[in-house]
Amino acid sequence: MDITAKLAVVTGAGSGIGRALAVSLAQHGARGVVCTDLNAENAEATAALLGDVATAAQLDVADESAIEQLVQSVEAEQGGIDLFVSNAGYGQRGGLDLPTEDWQRMMNVHTWSHLAAARAVLPGMVERGGGYFLNTASAAGLLTQMDSGPYAVSKHAAVAFAEWLLINYADQGIGVSVLCPQAVRTNILGPNALKAGSANTRQAAGDGILEPEFVAEACVEAVREERFLVLPHPEVETYFQRKANDYDRWLLGMRRFRQRLMGD
Repeated sequence: MDITAKLAVVTGAGSGIGRALAVSLAQHGARGVVCTDLNAENAEATAALLGDVATAAQLDVADESAIEQLVQSVEAEQGGIDLFVSNAGYGQRGGLDLPTEDWQRMMNVHTWSHLAAARAVLPGMVERGGGYFLNTASAAGLLTQMDSGPYAVSKHAAVAFAEWLLINYADQGIGVSVLCPQAVRTNILGPNALKAGSANTRQAAGDGILEPEFVAEACVEAVREERFLVLPHPEVETYFQRKANDYDRWLLGMRRFRQRLMGD
């Protein structure tokens, strides 16, 4: 999809990958970029970087009705949304020790927000003859996240939903890409994460920490090429292939990897 003269909405645009994506879309000729974030001031700061091409709005992506209202407002004021970038996310360590509410919250933000966006935007896209979804997942959605059960599960579900969306709506002009990076220098990683030396950081950062701007350009290229998987860390493709080729061997390898990380 050519981004030139398209209207885009970016969630989680207040910082990190979301901010870099908003900037990149504007630089590549989008006619409008709606910058949304849970933190309204951060969304406004991103929009200010872009100038007249951008607007800002506060949005909690865990609230389906809020997404519906945002889409209705944007399309009433600016016209049909061509590209919806569902990017908001956060990290939380833990597993069975976490209350179910924490698991549900992460599913709401990382998975059901993509569903809510599709419900709100897709009918209009189909009616207009096409549109595009760029959904941020994670390498954890193809592999796993050792120290966060809800992160791994919600990101797997995000990838699965993106697959389903493309399979069922591509023939109606809908494109889908899903971003699956490892470590990116964002608030999720944290400025002192490497000093802290957590297993989470060492797992994700083993193949390098990428800058958000690099990841954003990889996303724009994937959207232009209408390529499903966006893998700014090319190593992820190799790991994913190994997983598919011999699942049991991959699981054993991940168990050993976990032991090394926890033992250091």
